[in-house]
Amino acid sequence: MVDGRRSDVGRLMGFGLIVMTLTHTLTHVFAPLFKASFPIIREEFGLSIQQLGVIAAIPPLFQAILSIPAGMLTDRFGSKRMLIASLVVAIAGSLLAVFTTNPLMLIVAVSLVQLNTTIYHPASYSYVTRTFTRGDRPKALGVHGAGGTFGMSLGPLTLGLFMGSFGLSWRAVYLFWAFPVLLGTALSLKLVGDEPMNAEYEVETPQPVEEGEPMSLLTKALVIFLIYTAIRTVGMQMIGTFMPLYIVDEKGFSTVQMNFIYGVASLTGLFSAPLGGVIASRLGSKRWLISSISISLVLLALVSVMPGGILFVVVYIVYRFTGTLGMAARSNLVAKLTPSSQRGVGYALMFLPGSIMGAITPILAAYLIGFYGIGSLFPVAMGMYVVSLAILVFLIKERPD
Repeated sequence: MVDGRRSDVGRLMGFGLIVMTLTHTLTHVFAPLFKASFPIIREEFGLSIQQLGVIAAIPPLFQAILSIPAGMLTDRFGSKRMLIASLVVAIAGSLLAVFTTNPLMLIVAVSLVQLNTTIYHPASYSYVTRTFTRGDRPKALGVHGAGGTFGMSLGPLTLGLFMGSFGLSWRAVYLFWAFPVLLGTALSLKLVGDEPMNAEYEVETPQPVEEGEPMSLLTKALVIFLIYTAIRTVGMQMIGTFMPLYIVDEKGFSTVQMNFIYGVASLTGLFSAPLGGVIASRLGSKRWLISSISISLVLLALVSVMPGGILFVVVYIVYRFTGTLGMAARSNLVAKLTPSSQRGVGYALMFLPGSIMGAITPILAAYLIGFYGIGSLFPVAMGMYVVSLAILVFLIKERPD
């Protein structure tokens, strides 16, 4: 087994990061697969937009409730054990989805497969940040993030392939992905367990950003960062949750075409996430995060006014590409703002706003659609982007490495 800390090449090609990237891919297959299935599920179960919004909100609600406990368990029992637990939950949820016959079973199945990411993220991000030096961490987080975005593309792509080419149902896709997750579980068993880091790799407890601020996990800087994350998440989820329906209902694409567009757009993260990590390591995490969000905001405005056809597809794919350029920078900022001994809870907190807003945003978005149409989501989402960007620029201070 490669140690992963002996050289620059070894650190970025070690067994640990390979397994983390692979498992990150597998854990992120299911959430976009569920969203890409919206047009099909809507017809099969006879659901309204509002009912779809409620169904989409329930899994994030469970994620929000269990997010902090998952982080605490990571700090208590270690990354490896929690990583394996998350994959077992994913297998259980995917197998239950195969036998779904009503909306209630669907909610339980999707809640399980999305809960796996809640357990997984604190464990995997803790493992990666603990394994790499501060200089290499953004690059490693970029590679790790690429795995997650690749997984987001595989769900819709396999759904389109199974339905369009093989004539199979959406349930077959869940069954198919249960087997790679099982393989990922087997590889995770071979990981080295949590071990003490050398001083070169250990991250010191964050210093107070302002004089008199206590040295603890929940600092003022981290709270402001979480507020920024929550507001930006509203904007992202307003668009992301109902984009499959927007592509089909408003732009005139078929369900199969939509799945390939949605999947290819997610696939761009395979390149943009590591590229963003390299840029963040050179420019600084906050500076690059501001730049990437600004570019995404402009492109989202273009998506909202593009007519259907190839021009819309191109602009949307570029928008999704820029949306993942800042992933590594965001993750690295959290590492700077949290003590290494509480890194599991720190990363649980990073994903907590997404879970909380994920339980609210789909319902809010569904009612906006009901009153004003699906196009009304874009100005609201762009407003959220602007507010979050202002918070990032003026209120969040980045502690130097």
